[in-house]
Amino acid sequence: MSLYTRFTAHLDTVLDALEAEGVLPAGLNRKPVTVEPPRDPSHGDLATNAAMVLAKPAGTNPRALADAIVTKLQALDEVESATIAGPGFINLTLTDPTWRAELAAIHADADDYGRSDFGQGVTVNVEYVSANPTGPMHMGHCRGAVVGDALATLLEYAGHKVTREYYINDAGGQVDVLARSAHVRYREALGEDVGAIPEGLYPGDYLVPVGQALAADYGDKFVGAPEADWLVTFRTFAVAKMMDMIRDDLALLGIHHDLFSSEAELQAAGKPEQAEAWLRAHDLVYDGVLEAPKGELPDDWEPVELPLFRSTQFGDDQDRPIKKSNGSWTYFGADMAYHYQKAQSADQLIDIWGADHAGTVKRIQAAVAALTEGKARFDVKLIQMVRLLRDGEPVKMSKRAGNFVTLADVVKEVGKDVVRFTMLTRKADAQMDFDFAKVVEASKDNPVFYVQYAHARISSLGRRAQEAGIALPAPDLSLLGTAELGLVKLAAQFPRVVDGAAQAREPHRVAFYLNDLASAFHGWWNMGNDDPQARVILADQPALTATRLFLAQGIGQIIRNGLALMGVAALTEMQ
Repeated sequence: MSLYTRFTAHLDTVLDALEAEGVLPAGLNRKPVTVEPPRDPSHGDLATNAAMVLAKPAGTNPRALADAIVTKLQALDEVESATIAGPGFINLTLTDPTWRAELAAIHADADDYGRSDFGQGVTVNVEYVSANPTGPMHMGHCRGAVVGDALATLLEYAGHKVTREYYINDAGGQVDVLARSAHVRYREALGEDVGAIPEGLYPGDYLVPVGQALAADYGDKFVGAPEADWLVTFRTFAVAKMMDMIRDDLALLGIHHDLFSSEAELQAAGKPEQAEAWLRAHDLVYDGVLEAPKGELPDDWEPVELPLFRSTQFGDDQDRPIKKSNGSWTYFGADMAYHYQKAQSADQLIDIWGADHAGTVKRIQAAVAALTEGKARFDVKLIQMVRLLRDGEPVKMSKRAGNFVTLADVVKEVGKDVVRFTMLTRKADAQMDFDFAKVVEASKDNPVFYVQYAHARISSLGRRAQEAGIALPAPDLSLLGTAELGLVKLAAQFPRVVDGAAQAREPHRVAFYLNDLASAFHGWWNMGNDDPQARVILADQPALTATRLFLAQGIGQIIRNGLALMGVAALTEMQ
C-alpha cells in the first residue's frame, strides 16, 4: 500500500467515525475526495479537499467540517500537523520518521514499489500499430507503437490483465496492390527487365527478396498467367513476408504483441454478418438511403438503399453504412465486427490511432457502445505525427516513393531507448519533432540523457565507495536532512503517478515525473560542488556515506521502475 493510498484509508476511517458520531450523514459519495500533494510544497506534504466536496451534500459549513476532520487527523502518529487553508482545504505535514519509513519501503518493495491492484484484474485489450502490411515499419508508425506498448505495460503494472493486439488489414485494396507489386519483383527475379515500377505500385526495394522467394517457390509458373490465377497466392505470400518484417522491426523497439488478428480471416469467419444480425435483432441496423452530400452534388451521385447503423442514437453525427452498394463491407462495417469480436474477451478496449483517423472516432465509439450495450469502456488515443529533422531540415517520408525513413534505420542510428523515451516526452495528441542531433545530446535539455545520467550517477556511487575502501555500516536514516527528505517525498509520489497515468491512459506522465525526479536528484548531487560536506561519498564519515548512499539507491530504484514501464533500460554508466 502506497503512502497516498494509506492516507486515503486514514481519511476514510476519519469520515466513518464522523458518520458514526452524526457529524456526517451516512451514504455520502466520497469519490470526489482526493489526497494529493499540495500545489505549494510550503503548505505541507499532503492536501485533501474532503471538507470542500462533502460539506454541501452534508448540509454543513466547509470550515466547520474541516475542523472536525483535522481534529481526528492530528491524532495520527504519522501526522506532524494538520491545518485548514482558505474556505476548507486541509493540509497535512507528516513526521520525519514517516518519510524515513517510506524510503525503507522503497528498498523493501524494490521492483514492485509502485505496483498496485488499481485495475482489480479488469481485462483490457490494447490495439496498437496495426499498420497496413504493405512494407516495413516507418517512423510514421513509431510513436503509436511506443505509446501503445508503454500503456499496456503501465496498465499491467497497475493491476489490469492486458492483451496486446495487432489488427492486420489484409482484406482491402492495398494488399492487392502489394500482390501486384510483388508480381513485378517476381518477374524481375526471373530475369525480366521490368524497368521503372509502374505508377500506383509499391516501388520499395524491400519487395525484392519477396519476389526472389516467389520465384524460388513457383519458378516461371505465373509469369504470363492472368492476374486471377496468382493474385490470392501472391497476396497471401506477400502479406506473410511483410508481417515477418514488421514483427522484426517492432522487436527492435522491444515490442511484442500477444495477438495478431486478420481482417481477411474475420470476414471469412462471418463475423461482420454476426454483428449485423445482432444489431438488426436490436433494431440498430435498418435499410435506408444516405443523405445527399452537402453542397454541389457529384455527377455520379445517386440515392442508393444501404444497411445503415443507427449511430446517431449513440452520439454520432449521422447514421453509417455498413455495406457498399456492391454488397461488400465498408471499412466501418468490418471494423465494427472486429471490435465486436474484441469486446467478447475484454472488459475494456483501447485503440491507438493516428490523428488522421479522428473523423472515424465517433462512429466506432457508437458501434462499441451499441454492441456491448454500454458495458465496455472504450478509449481511442489519437497520436499526432512525428516530424523528423536532420540538420534542421525535415526528412521526407513516402512509402509509395520508396524513400521513407524506416523505423529500423532510426533505431540503429540512435538506439531503442532513445527512440522509446523520446516518443513519450510529449502528450500523444501534441505534435512532436524528432531531431536526430538533439535526441542524443548530452545535456539537461535532453530528458532521455538527463534521466539515464541520473541513474548512471547513482550506480557509480556504490563503485566509488568500494574503491575508496569505506566500510559501510547499516544506514542511519535519522541522519537524513531536509534536502534528503525532500527527495524521498518526491520519490514517494511514484505509486500515485502510476495509478493516475493508468486511469488517464497517459504513459507520458511517467516520463514527465522521471524528468522531475532526475532534476531533483541532480540538484542534490550538485550541492556537493559548493559544499564538500554535502557530497554522498565522505571517506571520513562512513555512517553518513551509508545513509546518503541508501537514499541515492532508493531514488535509483524509482528511476529503474519508471524506465521499465517505458521499456527503457536504466544505464549503469554512460560514455
